[in-house]
Amino acid sequence: MPQGRVPGPPADTAVGQLTGDRPFPTAAREALGNTQLRRNLAHATSTIRAKRAAVVGEVPDWEALREAGSAIKADTMARLPELLEELEANVTARGGTVHWARDAAEANRIVVALVKATGESEVVKVKSMATQEIGLNEALEEAGVTAHETDLAELIVQLGHDRPSHILVPAIHRGRSEIREIFAREMPDVDPGLTDEPAVLAAAARRHLREVFLRARVAVSGANFGVAETGTLTVVESEGNGRMCLTLPETLITVMGIEKVVPTWRDLEVFLQLLPRSSTGERMNPYTSTWAGVTPGDGPQQFHLVLLDNGRTRALADDLGRTALHCIRCSACLNVCPVYERTGGHAYGSVYPGPIGAVLTPFLTGVTGGTDPNDSLPYASSLCGACYDVCPVKINIPDLLVQLRAEHTEAHAAKHRLPTAEAAAMKAAAWVMADPKRFARAGRAATNGRHGIRQGKPVLPLPPPLNGWTGSRDLPSVPSETFRDWWTRTRGDRS
Repeated sequence: MPQGRVPGPPADTAVGQLTGDRPFPTAAREALGNTQLRRNLAHATSTIRAKRAAVVGEVPDWEALREAGSAIKADTMARLPELLEELEANVTARGGTVHWARDAAEANRIVVALVKATGESEVVKVKSMATQEIGLNEALEEAGVTAHETDLAELIVQLGHDRPSHILVPAIHRGRSEIREIFAREMPDVDPGLTDEPAVLAAAARRHLREVFLRARVAVSGANFGVAETGTLTVVESEGNGRMCLTLPETLITVMGIEKVVPTWRDLEVFLQLLPRSSTGERMNPYTSTWAGVTPGDGPQQFHLVLLDNGRTRALADDLGRTALHCIRCSACLNVCPVYERTGGHAYGSVYPGPIGAVLTPFLTGVTGGTDPNDSLPYASSLCGACYDVCPVKINIPDLLVQLRAEHTEAHAAKHRLPTAEAAAMKAAAWVMADPKRFARAGRAATNGRHGIRQGKPVLPLPPPLNGWTGSRDLPSVPSETFRDWWTRTRGDRS
């Protein structure tokens, strides 16, 4: 990516950072021209893929675990209202306070008010997709509160005035030399002799963050899971920054999407096996922190849980859309997606990139059938199916993409009297295929047209929009005889 700030659209107060300012094809075309970005992504995703494959291969019952995770999620979505009420009751019983937020704007108002009530002007943050989704950092800044990201990758993004491009590794698009330049330019009191060695960069970040941890009185976190049965919240991470945020401050505010609830403590066991192997390629997360309410004299003395909707009930109401809510944010689908590997996360516009973002975002915001950038996301896929193969909770992302494409086509048709070229072509193909005689004549016509193809290209250039297809693809060789004619010649008219 270019040096300096990566501009993004301002957060929509209704949905936060879920919508970009341009369609995926436009943004992807620009990203494809960045060779450094493509090299960084190819190296990082291939490394993570190899680590994941190695640790998954060690588990003899991996497919059974995936089935269990999928079943638990399906059960959770079917009983979501009652489980959320159970979670609220148990958090409250343990001294916490639960707030309900219908959208990004309401969630931001709640968090800002809670921070302001403490009298503090800065907060430390655990890496959280939910707070990225609602644009919380921007809302806090507008209210005069400084938010310090403490995850190393998020710190790189924040100091670089950048945007995350990966669910698990937000700075995956940055190389070591770029990170060194960011630290040297933005980090206070940094060693002028700073090199780009990973250990040196990590040490510089550690010194910087230690001062922030020791003075912070308020922390904001996300939650990987919330256990309804016990009122327990869980955060898993690899660096220990989350543990510092969850134990040192006096006030802890957690923003959690309502789909992150699980019914029982036993259910959590399944996901604590699935998540680390699928995300970081580890057998278990180095730091797994759980807490329930407050404990006098130990850890934060005020705990607030903000339960975030922000389009999730919209997705829940759709039979297919609710399966997108099964996502546990492992990012395995990003690391195997050939489209993501070449374009990176910024091209998706939404804070959720890759295959899961291409389905989750449109389900959260809705498909308009118009020019909304999110309407293009379901087309950001080759439908190769690799995302489904690696998903730890077996979300059938290719099926969801096809469904969203159909919804977009239908919504577009309802808004426009004239059909698109694609819709007209499909309607004509359906008319031909509906009648055996028409279909047979079409086959013979295609055979006769083989003389117009040389080395995979039309002899005469085709008019738009067909030239857009043939310009980037080789046409297959057309046989000199149709199957029907071959059958008749070799078998007679026997059926």
